[in-house]
Amino acid sequence: MPCLRLPLVLVLCLAAATASAKTTKVKKEESSKLEKTEESLLGGTHWRIKTKAGAVHVWIPGGYDRETAGTVVYIHGYHTDADGAWKDHGLAKQFKASKQNAMFIVPDAPSGNDEDVHWPALTDLRKAVAKGNIRIPDGPTVVMGHSGAFRTVMKWVDHRAVAKIILLDALYAGQKAFDEFISSGKNADDHRLIMVGSDTAESSKGFVSRYKFAVTREKLPASASDFSKKERGAKLLYVRSQYDHMSMVTNGKVIPLLLKVTPLKALGAKSE
Repeated sequence: MPCLRLPLVLVLCLAAATASAKTTKVKKEESSKLEKTEESLLGGTHWRIKTKAGAVHVWIPGGYDRETAGTVVYIHGYHTDADGAWKDHGLAKQFKASKQNAMFIVPDAPSGNDEDVHWPALTDLRKAVAKGNIRIPDGPTVVMGHSGAFRTVMKWVDHRAVAKIILLDALYAGQKAFDEFISSGKNADDHRLIMVGSDTAESSKGFVSRYKFAVTREKLPASASDFSKKERGAKLLYVRSQYDHMSMVTNGKVIPLLLKVTPLKALGAKSE
């Protein structure tokens, strides 16, 4: 091979290697992204992300401000999935009614005792949303779960982002985990827990009776302003629901109400 041709060969080889590296990088970036659909919904934006652990719905309201926003993760109960709960329970409409500046996330969860928890780690769920090219805000995270959702929620009690948990007729088990969240865990001083009981009224009352700082209330009020100052600031608040097990997540009264008693900021609220 003549010496004058060697530089050209080297150039061609380097060019081919660079092109191959770029192709590999593009393939990795493509594989790291998750398939999603997007639509305008109720004045906000709705995405549905397809993951190996099932569907994940994400919604932000009109007027959403990421700089001051928090996150709400809603976990459905048994006998449905994320798609079913999203549609049949009118979750987007209920989230909008809360008027909170938040990103609302609804992932798939077990629909019965024979299913494993789909998202044992909240970190993995957050990563899945990020892979959908959706940026989660830096504000506080509120986790709300109905019925069998306790199986998922109890695995997240030690996640640093979770500031408040709301259990909607969900204390069928997991008392040790929720004790860690509200009392014995390393970040317990910063946590708040609301429990609403109907079918789980007895187990919920038994749980709150162990804590001197617990506040109890008969019936959910008509509006958030009807909660007393003590109730609003309670580290542990238990409310005996006048609504039955399913009505509390379908009647459009309970979910928006309780989301207003959280560290989340209202839409349009000025940052401090």
